[in-house]
Amino acid sequence: MNASALQGWWAGLATAVRARLPGRSAHAGGGPLPVRAHVDVAGTRAVRLSAFDTQLVAVVAALVAFGVVMVYSASIALPDNPRFAGITQGFFLKKHLLAITVAFVAALVTVQLPMSFWEKNAPWVFLVTLVLLVAVLMPFIGKVVNNARRWIPLGFMNFQPSELAKLAIALYAASYMVRRMDVRENFWRAVTPMVVAVVFVGALLLRQPDMGAFIVIATIAMGILFLGGVNARMFFLIALVMLLVLGLFLAFDDLRRERILAYLDPWNPKYAQGKGYQLTHSLIALGRGEIFGQGLGASVEKLHYLPEAHTDFLLAVIGEELGFVGVAVVIGAFFWLTRRIVGIGRQAIALDRVFAGLMCQGIGIWIGFQSFINMGVNLGVLPTKGLTLPLMSYGGSAILMNAVALALVLRVDIENRALMRGGRA
Repeated sequence: MNASALQGWWAGLATAVRARLPGRSAHAGGGPLPVRAHVDVAGTRAVRLSAFDTQLVAVVAALVAFGVVMVYSASIALPDNPRFAGITQGFFLKKHLLAITVAFVAALVTVQLPMSFWEKNAPWVFLVTLVLLVAVLMPFIGKVVNNARRWIPLGFMNFQPSELAKLAIALYAASYMVRRMDVRENFWRAVTPMVVAVVFVGALLLRQPDMGAFIVIATIAMGILFLGGVNARMFFLIALVMLLVLGLFLAFDDLRRERILAYLDPWNPKYAQGKGYQLTHSLIALGRGEIFGQGLGASVEKLHYLPEAHTDFLLAVIGEELGFVGVAVVIGAFFWLTRRIVGIGRQAIALDRVFAGLMCQGIGIWIGFQSFINMGVNLGVLPTKGLTLPLMSYGGSAILMNAVALALVLRVDIENRALMRGGRA
């Protein structure tokens, strides 16, 4: 057989093999067919993990790295406070880096698991979360900090079940909408079970108390129900009911009512040294920052004037040290991140992967809404809620669950890309 005949035989064999590969056809020279949902990429671990959204990973890494710098800057003076006597200047930095390391390992494990695994086990994740929310209220298990019982000591870190609850509700609500797709036009049949679940979680969270986490969880659940196709007109009724419940809650809770009044008039002498203390000093910090800030490490408010500067009010320190420019960069990064996460979810739904898409959009609501609340609190446009800035603020449980949630988003993107390549490994 001469060289030209051998080349012709090899070309014919290659054409025949390509014609039999999934997602390919002999039409148009063997180009890829339009992708359909029956290609079971989500159920296999053979997808290429090398093909992923590098921009998403880069933005997340940048926010985490920036958070490390600012947590160190905001906490470096804490050892001078008698409350933190005995710790070193790098104590919170080391704990924060340990939490990031644990979160990174957890994210690497999470991204290896297919979305079919999470869809199958979403109810079990939710059940485990409920057990932990009950366990944290037990005196011999839960740890009390600042009159709140929210943490379960694990030795190397304190785990906060309410952070897991945010991810669990996103998984469970997405799974629920897929399972109950046939009744989504019947509002009460579609919504009642989810309302019962959210109310039960809310009752446990308000016992800690952690009203901020409950608001975020309720928003995630309502957002997924809305995006899943539940009759939108009825959401006005839900909003009205939630406002009535919030009003009743404030009417019988002196602490929360004082916070609302302090938010409305923080400079009033009655509140400036009480419930409005954090807000007034946050506004002072942001005012001192002006356009370009006082310089990295030059914050005055972090010197025992602004409480919880390394957790809830990290953005105020950023504003004081890096000014309007630094705050604008952070806001822009979170806006881009939220938009990208929701975009990945929309792409998954377009590929008929409803669970993955709704879960992604739920995580986008979580990251975007919690960031919005934290920024609003720091800027004085929302009452104090006790919510951290995702990916940046000090807090092991929050960093861990943020990383796991974003790993799930990355997995959805990886499987989307595999489907658009024709469903082949």
